[in-house]
Amino acid sequence: MVFLAYGLLAVATQALFVTYAPVTQDAARHFGVPVGEIGWLSQVFPLVYVLLAIPAGLALDRFLRPALVLGAVLTAAGAFLRLVADDFTWAFIGQAVAAVGQPFVLNAIPGLAVGYLAERHRAAGVAAASSATFAGMVVGYLLGACLPGEGNIRTLTFVTALVALDAGVCLVAALRLRPYAGHGSVPAAAGGAGADRALRVAFGNRHVRRLCAVAVIPMGTFIALATFVQPLLAPAGVSEPTAGLVLALTMIAGVVGCAVVPVWADRRGREVEVMGAAIAVTAMACLHLALVPSALTAFVTLLGTGFMLLPALPIGLSLSERHAPGAESTAAGLIWMAGNLGGVVLATAVGLLVTRPALAFAALLGATLLGLPALHWFRRLDRPVDPVV
Repeated sequence: MVFLAYGLLAVATQALFVTYAPVTQDAARHFGVPVGEIGWLSQVFPLVYVLLAIPAGLALDRFLRPALVLGAVLTAAGAFLRLVADDFTWAFIGQAVAAVGQPFVLNAIPGLAVGYLAERHRAAGVAAASSATFAGMVVGYLLGACLPGEGNIRTLTFVTALVALDAGVCLVAALRLRPYAGHGSVPAAAGGAGADRALRVAFGNRHVRRLCAVAVIPMGTFIALATFVQPLLAPAGVSEPTAGLVLALTMIAGVVGCAVVPVWADRRGREVEVMGAAIAVTAMACLHLALVPSALTAFVTLLGTGFMLLPALPIGLSLSERHAPGAESTAAGLIWMAGNLGGVVLATAVGLLVTRPALAFAALLGATLLGLPALHWFRRLDRPVDPVV
């Protein structure tokens, strides 16, 4: 029950994140601003996440349910603030408020798994909850594809606000069920020492720190693609509805991948290999989009990217939960923060290159390949040390 309600809230949060991404050009005309400005309606989410990831994680490790309720309230409030006036200023204010709630929602995944699931089911629970976040992007992209045109921007904003309100109410009702063993009040592994202890447990762990390094580039690449793929494909003759459909199908592939790939990798101990394959597939997608941009290329390459890359997140969260007991949400916050920091940097760079699509995709290709040495660095921790002779 709790995981179902959480899934609805995760859907709402991510639907708000990508509300304007599949209708970038229509939104720019509707609000009377340049296309690059519309990108900030999405980019504010990773930017705020970078600032609040650690405080939100600490709050969730100490007070799981109240902090999660705060995230739900901020998400719904931000969604409705966008309706105060039909202009870019209020759209940005509402997005910013919802963005403040996002870390309290997304960082809660490992804590909910520990609090409400038996240990043998936690990897599957993390995967399912992560799937819900990507399903939210599917909802956002499908709504954009179904409501194209400058005249439907207000309707799109209203529909996503209703989704956020309903999800928030469901979560608050579900959280009346208490976690097992008092989790969410005083973390057992943290010894009741509070926020300082949780931060030391999470950041002091070498596995968590190196997972953060792994997350920066691939997750940043995906955020940049999700934000700007529509205007980048426009010069190749790909329409806004088609681009929205491509993004929606990419996210559907990601949801399917998250339901299957992390569980398979966990059972076989192949987490690192799967993440390496995801980086390689994403790099190949960027290469093909730079050389032969078209609707067909986008469909084929981005579906593969969604299926392989998005499961890397729940894999990383599951690995962090194992290595930072009692500070699961703080560790998750560090990983999400690293990925969103990569998103801020790469999306900003792509925004500057939005009129030169080939160069933008080439830049994402080069950045994505940097994830491979970071992954090798992480893998060295679990490699046995040769004895000294």
